Parts: sequence; C-alpha cells; structure tokens
Amino acid sequence: MQSQLSRAGRAGPLPSDHGARAFSVPQHHDRQPGACQCRPALDRTGSSRLSETPSVSGPVSGKGTVFVKSTKSTPPARAWQRMLSGRRLDLLDPSPLDVEIEDIAHGLSRVARWNGQTEGRWPYSVAEHSVLVEILVHRLYPDLALKWRLAALLHDAAEYVIGDMITPFKTIIGSDYKSVERRLEEAVHLRFGLPAALPADIVKKIKRADKIAAYLEATQLAGFSLPEANKIFGKPKTGLDVVIEPISPTAAKQSYIKRFRILGGPVT
Repeated sequence: MQSQLSRAGRAGPLPSDHGARAFSVPQHHDRQPGACQCRPALDRTGSSRLSETPSVSGPVSGKGTVFVKSTKSTPPARAWQRMLSGRRLDLLDPSPLDVEIEDIAHGLSRVARWNGQTEGRWPYSVAEHSVLVEILVHRLYPDLALKWRLAALLHDAAEYVIGDMITPFKTIIGSDYKSVERRLEEAVHLRFGLPAALPADIVKKIKRADKIAAYLEATQLAGFSLPEANKIFGKPKTGLDVVIEPISPTAAKQSYIKRFRILGGPVT
C-alpha cells in the first residue's frame, strides 16, 4: 500500500509507524460524511489482526486504507518455573545458581518413565532410572572417576523441568526441544562442578548404560517381548541379573539424593 488518506481525501506518504494496524475501507455510496465504516484487515490465515477496538479521529472519505495505532500491548509470556525450594528457574536462560538437588530429586521422583505405561503399584520414575544408569555405568567402567558417575546420575536431570518425553515424540518436536534440554543440562552440570558439555567419551559411556537400562525396563515393566527388545535396544551382556521394582516417589527421591551424596555431590 503506497498511500494513506489525508483529512481532505488526498493521498499522502505513509507514516513510519511499525505499530500501526491496517483496515480496508468498504465503498458505500450511502455513507455519511465523517463516518468511518472499517473492517479489520485479514492475515493470510483469514483471521483478523485486530485485537482491540481502535479509534479514528476525523472524517474519512475517498478510497484507500486507514492506519490506526494499536493502544494495547501484550505482556511477555512467563518462561520460568517456581520450584519448591523457592527458586525461579528461567527455562530459556537457566542459571546454575537456581538449580538445587532437592528440586531435581523431587521432580524426577514424580516423573514417570515410558509415559506411565509400566507395570507395578507405582509408576517407574526417572529418579529410579537415573540411579540404575549410574549403577550400570559403575559395572561397565569400575575405574571411572566419581565425577563422571555423578554425571551419569544427572544424565536426565533436565527432565525435572521439561518432563520425560518418549524418544518418538522428541523426534517429532525436533531441535527446539533439544535446545532447551541442552541449556538445562549445562546449568545442572555447572551447578555441581562438572563441565557444561561432557567429554564425548563420557557421553558415549553413559548412553551405553542408558540403553541397557532401557532394555531392562522394557522387558520387565513396559510389556516388550524379548525379540522386540532385542531388535530395538540390542540384547546387553551386562545387567541381565538386575531386577527392577518400582518404588514410591518418596523412596525414589531419597534413593536419588543418597546416591548423589555417595558420588560426592556438593552439599548446600
């Protein structure tokens, strides 16, 4: 649109106002002078871009477009979560100073693995899974330093904020989920004395144990047949003697914190 209507009906230059809203002016032969009969312009989806009733001063005549300035502002969406510790964790820019092990343990003990599709009186929690992964890492790599075993315990810590999404859903969501998860993981690592990004070989070791844990959970709790689990996860050579028993959220939280202390997690 190259012009706007002046009060006299002549075309004039557009104002450089990025907050303006556009309206199309219907042509009515019986319109009275001084009356503004305007409809909100539609976007490409067919929905109106008008979020409030504007006011137009002065008469409008002739053909063209009337620009009115929006007077209503939309407050920014909340991007932080309040924790029981009183911390407010910014999900878009998480600070290590707002991360507490009590919050992590509490949250993970109430987040169910496998979308809750597991057998047993209690849902199988991410807290229990995390302890299992750390135990498997120790079995696989008995000489691994305590700090890397701590990293194994914390490998799903971000899920105390964003929950445990099954792998197929993570694939659907794509990079946005991974970006938020990565920032949370880095904040957790820094909070507990680990490098923001773990060394590649440590990540590989933790993923190996994580895959074994998934196999055990799938076959013992989530209803997978052995042939199905063998195909998806691969049959492990370590950990087949482990028996998984879902426990209460309270017990899972206590087990997680106890393991954290054993591995040298800092006391605050």
